[in-house]
Amino acid sequence: FCIGFPGNFVVVLGYIFCLQQWQSCNIYLFSLAVSDLIFLCTLPRLSYLYASKQPETSPHACIINRYVLYVNLYTSILFMVLLSMDRFLLIRYPTRNHYLLRPRSALIITGLSWLAINVEIAPMISLMIDDLRGGNWSRCRDFASLEGNINTLGYSLGLTLIGYLLPVLGLCGFSYQIAHLLRVQERAVQNRTTSYKRPLRVVVLAAVIFLVLYTPFHVLRNVRIASNEAWAGLCTKMYIQGIYILTRPWAFLHSVFGPVFYFLMGDKFRELLFYIILYFKM
Repeated sequence: FCIGFPGNFVVVLGYIFCLQQWQSCNIYLFSLAVSDLIFLCTLPRLSYLYASKQPETSPHACIINRYVLYVNLYTSILFMVLLSMDRFLLIRYPTRNHYLLRPRSALIITGLSWLAINVEIAPMISLMIDDLRGGNWSRCRDFASLEGNINTLGYSLGLTLIGYLLPVLGLCGFSYQIAHLLRVQERAVQNRTTSYKRPLRVVVLAAVIFLVLYTPFHVLRNVRIASNEAWAGLCTKMYIQGIYILTRPWAFLHSVFGPVFYFLMGDKFRELLFYIILYFKM
């Protein structure tokens, strides 16, 4: 929180008040920063409850916190895919004459992305309401422990496929395409690829970070849900639950890395950041 919140807060304020000409990548980066910032705002309350070993007593806070948590989880990786697509198109069309590189197109894609993620998370809201109702509205549990009218394991596997695996494949695919374009350009014009090597490194770095942070969480979440069946003994369930609890904060470390991508993926943002720092020093 101490690292991610100030970084994302500076990014949001910088984009709103200082950036005059918005490009498609700025829209995706701004949406990513807003998503991370909203999630980080929920951490103080959650941290306090966990530290003091107090349960969440408000059903509304329970639903809102879990909703924000999972929306952020899947919007973050989706917006990184869109940024990777943007970098790929920029290398292929340096004059920005492709319609997907227009700010208007980026706004439409961003709106559809938010809508798609909310549709993905909607069944989870239904599960939480069913589970809260079964616990007399006084028991706030994690997604992996929910009980309701929906097949939790089937939904979790579908969410893993659509919300995680497909975007990761998208990141890997754009990494390959960018590398291929750079090799082709390098053979054609020796000095042309110098300024385009950074997007490849950034996209590869994003793919590696999400693989490392998200894979343990999604694997253990599905195993944890499956362990509710009769095949798992009590000790096995306890071990799985313990490891799964460790993967949850690990997965949400992605919000700390967001400002790094803002710094690496936009020359204008770096200039803006340096300007703000110099302004406050004066």
